[in-house]
Amino acid sequence: MSYISEQLNHTLDEFESDNLGEHYKGKVREIFSQGDKILMITSDRVSAFDCVLGTIPFKGQILSEIANFWFDKTKDLVPNHIIDTPDPQVLVAKRAKTLPVEVIVRQYITGSLWREYSSGINGQYGFMLPEGLKKDQKFDEPLLTPSTKADYGLHDEPISREAIVNGLVEESVYAKAEEYALALFKAGQEWAAKQGLILVDTKYEFGIVDGELIVIDEIHTPDSSRYWVAKEYETRFNNGESQLMLDKENIRQWLIEKGFSGEGIPPELSEEIRTTLAERYVELYRTLTGRQFDPEVGDVKSRIIKNLESAGYTV
Repeated sequence: MSYISEQLNHTLDEFESDNLGEHYKGKVREIFSQGDKILMITSDRVSAFDCVLGTIPFKGQILSEIANFWFDKTKDLVPNHIIDTPDPQVLVAKRAKTLPVEVIVRQYITGSLWREYSSGINGQYGFMLPEGLKKDQKFDEPLLTPSTKADYGLHDEPISREAIVNGLVEESVYAKAEEYALALFKAGQEWAAKQGLILVDTKYEFGIVDGELIVIDEIHTPDSSRYWVAKEYETRFNNGESQLMLDKENIRQWLIEKGFSGEGIPPELSEEIRTTLAERYVELYRTLTGRQFDPEVGDVKSRIIKNLESAGYTV
């Protein structure tokens, strides 16, 4: 994939503009407000443990295209916020009143849940996990492990359903969000299985538009979800080996090996890890969508500006 190395010096780190509306910068996205809609420009930034680490070639394009793939595939199952896609890294969406929690669905004990469990933390979501679980073990049924939505630079925190409905979100609204999350996760698992993948866990964000609950942000991307190669799962689990991952967990593990897990100064990303993660994202894109990846090589910002101007989104 020579185009990845060619793009190392052309990634989109920041995006600012005076003619796209009010600007908000998130960990990965640049958001511009235009009345009842927003422009979501997905940068190539990569974050882990709530720290922005650097950029990965084509990450923004892959995230946006996978998110749009899933929004289109599930639009008849759960309403979503997508209006238009004027550029491979831009989603135009309905402005929603965002619920202050993320709904996380897990089918396996891995990642942060395993790190908590193996260190003796249990019950933080309002229920107790059974004793004796092994890393990457499958649950009988998917679990909902919600978290707070922290501002940029702060940490999301585990929260129980009881705490959510007793002050943060109306019970009927949150129950609908849970229903939608489980329906989307089931659809995601079924599709992933057909493609030889396991959708391990994922997070969903919801908002309200004109009194209707809809799914927003992104769904089933390698930033918001874990994907494992299905044929490798049993052997690796039985041998106590790490799973073959096609998602952002690769960089979390790299950081942990470097001694960083959220505190202090993160290590600088090497060209090798930037290239490796880009290759994983491209592989996931191809496997998950069944499509060839068509990279947009070159100056990302200039392309986005040109496409937004052509589509009439400048103000």
